[in-house]
Amino acid sequence: MKKAMTISYEVGDNLYLNFTNKCPCACTFCIRSHADGAYGSDPLWLEHEPSEDEIKADLGKRDLSKYGEIVFCGYGEPTERIDTVVSIAGWIKEVCPEAKLRINTNGLGDLVNGRSIAEELCTAVDTVSVSLNAGTEDEYMKVTRPRFSNAFTAMQQFTADCVATGKADVVMSVVDVIPQEQIDASREIAEKLGAVLRVRKFDD
Repeated sequence: MKKAMTISYEVGDNLYLNFTNKCPCACTFCIRSHADGAYGSDPLWLEHEPSEDEIKADLGKRDLSKYGEIVFCGYGEPTERIDTVVSIAGWIKEVCPEAKLRINTNGLGDLVNGRSIAEELCTAVDTVSVSLNAGTEDEYMKVTRPRFSNAFTAMQQFTADCVATGKADVVMSVVDVIPQEQIDASREIAEKLGAVLRVRKFDD
């Protein structure tokens, strides 16, 4: 495991932000278990969690206006640092008002932080993408392996709360390696919660 301080990295037309390596899940398909980086990036295992000043200094070296989206998504669950996400999102909007902000989350931020975070998060970003991963609780627990026993219910409640704010687009995602019946069941869950389902391709 190589450690570095890759705070931001480009994937296609987007810029991804890596603030933490903490995560309450140990997903069976997680790229972290296969490589030190993602999509050709430098290692994403952090020497330490960067301060807001370090994050701003890193982003200050980039032309933020050139990216299709700026995405809170690194080698950890970004809502482990919800206050930093919200603060940096606000700062980005100040220095680059046209920036489109997305967060990729496992949807367990309420459990991580011990409070509902939907309102503050949806006020800060344009799109919330929740990793649903499976269409039934049994499969979800097998694939995601969260440390919380009520993760499946909490993830859905978080998604519903985000939809209810009306302040951000809400997407749920699964990876195309799961069986079609699980994808169909996932679509039913997303529709029930008022979110859109996105089926992502698995990248080796």
